[in-house]
Amino acid sequence: MNNSSRSLVSVLGLMAALWLTAAAAAADASAWHVYVTNEKSGTLSVIDGPGNQVVATVALGKRPRGLKVSPDGKQLFVALSGSPAAGPGVDESKLPPPDKSADGIGVFDAATLMRVRVIKGVSDPEQLALSHDGKQLFVASEDTGQLVVLDVASGKRLAALKVGGEPEGISVTPDGRYVYVTSEADHQVSVVEVATRKVVARIVVGARPRFTSFSADGSRAYVSCEDVGTLYVIDARKFVVLDQIKLDGALVRPVGSVVSADSTRLYVATGRGKKVMAIDLATDRVVGEVEVGNRPWGIDSSPDSRTLYTANGSSNDVSVIDAATLKVTARLPVGESPWGVVVGVKP
Repeated sequence: MNNSSRSLVSVLGLMAALWLTAAAAAADASAWHVYVTNEKSGTLSVIDGPGNQVVATVALGKRPRGLKVSPDGKQLFVALSGSPAAGPGVDESKLPPPDKSADGIGVFDAATLMRVRVIKGVSDPEQLALSHDGKQLFVASEDTGQLVVLDVASGKRLAALKVGGEPEGISVTPDGRYVYVTSEADHQVSVVEVATRKVVARIVVGARPRFTSFSADGSRAYVSCEDVGTLYVIDARKFVVLDQIKLDGALVRPVGSVVSADSTRLYVATGRGKKVMAIDLATDRVVGEVEVGNRPWGIDSSPDSRTLYTANGSSNDVSVIDAATLKVTARLPVGESPWGVVVGVKP
């Protein structure tokens, strides 16, 4: 074989290797799991995303709600609470006493779905987020009004910050510099700097703020305010309210939200409104809606943002929605009172 032939073989071999690498990456990106916490069942439902099939049901603990997948996709972190469920305005003195032994963050191996450990040190955790390097957990302690910062490796409490009554939504900005924490009782968002673990801003929003989503470039934050049926648009760098997006419709109460991968649309679950609404982020206008089930709460999207998933708390199922057409393509039965939903690349 002459040198020209050897060169051609080398080039072809390199091209083949690159193609196989690209194909493997594409295969990985096209395989994902949808993880759903079932609050009343105390279980996790695992859905094969492309196959639209529940492939596992796993016991978690008491009242699993918020959940996150680690940056490497290998672990799940689930907020577990022994406090009794109570809606707005409930007389807490008439509720059974909380089981504080059940409070904690369950850590699960995503491949085996086995519980690895429980991180203690947070009272009544509701939602949580991870730092971009996966080393810190930010947890909303609902009954103490605190944001608790935990070291993932050791489980050690690093900080506890007052962030307003009944903190709920915990979201890290795309650049990883700040954590946004919504306070249901005080109608505000606290902005915490990750590096210093200090509250650097408090932003007043509408009644009962729930979740925060960010544009891909991190310039805008969108906060769902349930009781007023409105999304507050925040300048995420100056920490000021820029606009309000009113959502029309009977019983529309925005809760969970997710921004599309190209940052052109925001999809919002409307709770008692039974719908998902799509908002054009160039105009801040509602451009479509679809009825998905009873009390859609948590919402997330596939890695390519072509498919949406909602946890429908009162109909005990997950709706699968084509994002382009806003059509429900499947309803998948899960456990009792599905609460949170998050998508992760299949381990």
